[in-house]
Amino acid sequence: MVNNQKSAEKLLKEGEKTELYFSSLMEHEWQICVYFDKKEWQIKDVLAHFISAEKAFLVLFDNIKKYGLGSPEDFSINEFNNSQVEKMKDIEIADLIKLFHVTRAQTINWVNGLAKEDMEKTGRHPAMGEAKLGEMVKMIYLHNQMHLQDVRSSINIYDGKQKNIQAINTDK
Repeated sequence: MVNNQKSAEKLLKEGEKTELYFSSLMEHEWQICVYFDKKEWQIKDVLAHFISAEKAFLVLFDNIKKYGLGSPEDFSINEFNNSQVEKMKDIEIADLIKLFHVTRAQTINWVNGLAKEDMEKTGRHPAMGEAKLGEMVKMIYLHNQMHLQDVRSSINIYDGKQKNIQAINTDK
């Protein structure tokens, strides 16, 4: 059984790490592309995705807590994510970081208000399918960790290419 207090503590800890990481990025790093599917997502878009997904999760989770439902079977997670990120394109980076902080605080507050039995309620998660609410809460920080790993990899690839370009230009 997933414990809501431990989940809230983990959300706090991982949220602080995430906020610190994004706050440490250099200006040029925010434009590095991380994903190249139908829509290109830069690092800024990944942070916007964290915010929009977490806000949507709160609505979804409350629905599961109250009614045991969840997302519809035909819900397109990619369309939703892309549309929400697009809506946040004009928000300044500093404001996105603040918005992440506020959104995570709301999530932690909501999780702290859950009873033990709430964590066992089931519903449909758009990516996980039928799952317990406690597992869905846990997935919030695991989801972000996965994307942060992709962000770090993208920065490392970019930095490696820049070093190669500098080496080539130095050799001329």
